[in-house]
Amino acid sequence: MYFLQRERAALQAHLPGLDVALAAQPLERLESAPSPAIGAFRAAGGPGLLVPRALGGKGASALEAVRVQRAVGSRCPSLAVATTMHHFSVAGLVRSAAPGGAEEQLLASVAADGLLLASGFAEGRAGQNILKPHITAQLRGGKVVLNGSKMPCSLARSMDLLTASVLLADEDGVERLAVALVPAGSPGVEVRPFWRNPVLAGAESEQVVLTEVELDRGQVLLTEVTADAVPDDLNTAGFLWFELLLTAGYLGVASALVERVLTKPGGPPEDPAIHLVEVEAAMLAVEAVARALDDEDQPWDDGLLVSALTARYAAEDAIARTTRGCLSALGGMAFVGSGDGGYLAAAAGALGFHPPARARMAGPLREYLGGRPLRIG
Repeated sequence: MYFLQRERAALQAHLPGLDVALAAQPLERLESAPSPAIGAFRAAGGPGLLVPRALGGKGASALEAVRVQRAVGSRCPSLAVATTMHHFSVAGLVRSAAPGGAEEQLLASVAADGLLLASGFAEGRAGQNILKPHITAQLRGGKVVLNGSKMPCSLARSMDLLTASVLLADEDGVERLAVALVPAGSPGVEVRPFWRNPVLAGAESEQVVLTEVELDRGQVLLTEVTADAVPDDLNTAGFLWFELLLTAGYLGVASALVERVLTKPGGPPEDPAIHLVEVEAAMLAVEAVARALDDEDQPWDDGLLVSALTARYAAEDAIARTTRGCLSALGGMAFVGSGDGGYLAAAAGALGFHPPARARMAGPLREYLGGRPLRIG
């Protein structure tokens, strides 16, 4: 059928064999921990999706990447969530990499060796500003010493490297947001159980604890963001990638439920458009922002980030209405006979739990519309 054909074609083009490998496994197995989906992702070259071709990666555009994520989400929600964290970390390194620098060397290793990057940025706590991390950094004898924890942290058990936000004083004593690159096997890195919900368990969202972890200065990238929480160019790029990839993945999860309605025996008795129009429209909004990212003349500014947030919040509403309607269309016997429908609906609804939550952004968006710089609440 034509529904999801474009997205699955993109997945096959960039990560050959992954769609077939995921489709061959029952949803319950893919969503368990440990999930075979992560190994299949590595085997298909998934870690290098956003690594430039010149560095050995797939070099996917933003438009191609969101289509890939929707296809992945339609097969394995946990993998879509987990790999979003990897991809947006990679995208940040691509954005900041200097020719021949350490970032480029790392990106080449990601593509060649299938390295997985876990993200230690958003804290996932009510009322917590996501640019104010709970991992501290101190300079000691030429080293940067990290302490703290990140929970939940997707890919916690499969990660090769943790990319973590920390606060570090610059040469003038001003605390700035920095990005620490922490090898998973570093002394002082510990993974503890955290995720207790069976929904999205395959994303390996556990607690990562850092205790007196020592890094070289070259493993910590200082940004221009200070305590006022106004994103600089690098952070704006990170938020743009995060919102687009995450939203596309969750739209894929909702699309899996739509697909079940469209393909159920006998077909839907009503107009099929009522089940697919909203998720298709939401995906078109995501693609519009992705196309802007691919446009070299389009600045990655507050306005574009607001567009990405608008697409994400619109998708939340579309997912809520679509999943409810699809469960009703599938009927009670489908609910009794399989847990897939209820699972997909619950998993798709988790988009609203990711930062920045709509309620937290109400004030900053009003301020932005009034002419002030966009804050991430």
